[in-house]
Amino acid sequence: MPRITKVYTRTGDKGTTGLGGGQRVSKDSLRIETYGTVDELNSVLGMVLTASPAAEIADWIRAIQNELFHLGSDLCILEEDKQKFRIPQIEERHVFQLEKLMDCCAEELKPLEEFILPGGSNAAAHLHLARTVCRRAERLAVALSKEEPIGPMVVAYLNRLSDALFVFARMENHLKGVSDIFWDKSL
Repeated sequence: MPRITKVYTRTGDKGTTGLGGGQRVSKDSLRIETYGTVDELNSVLGMVLTASPAAEIADWIRAIQNELFHLGSDLCILEEDKQKFRIPQIEERHVFQLEKLMDCCAEELKPLEEFILPGGSNAAAHLHLARTVCRRAERLAVALSKEEPIGPMVVAYLNRLSDALFVFARMENHLKGVSDIFWDKSL
């Protein structure tokens, strides 16, 4: 694991940054944009935790934050370098775990009959924000995958995670006794 002795390096002052394999790329490259958005998502999940979600949801979010670091390492190392560096990556088991959590929530939540608006409790509103950032990361990952190879489970994980964050927001409202806000089509 890297040992960080200084936060600043000055190596990015001319608009490039280093990938995990040592390659220098422009800071506005699609790969950097993609894992930068994953980092943004992780920060939003940190905000969720400051909003005092239910204990089980907080536990899920902490686990996902660690998985997002796996995802960041998955994206910052080119596919051809992954065997050489043996870094944590997103695996099928991470996707299945998200599905398992959503299935568990579905047992307690009423089926949706209407679209819901982001909101409810403070933590639920933050989870909805996280969901939208996750969708953006997913769109970027899809675009990146059209230009160069990425980890085989990256897009599936982001797709499932955005669904999970939606379900977690509903579950948070349910556990806190706060109603979801339904879309009023008549307005």
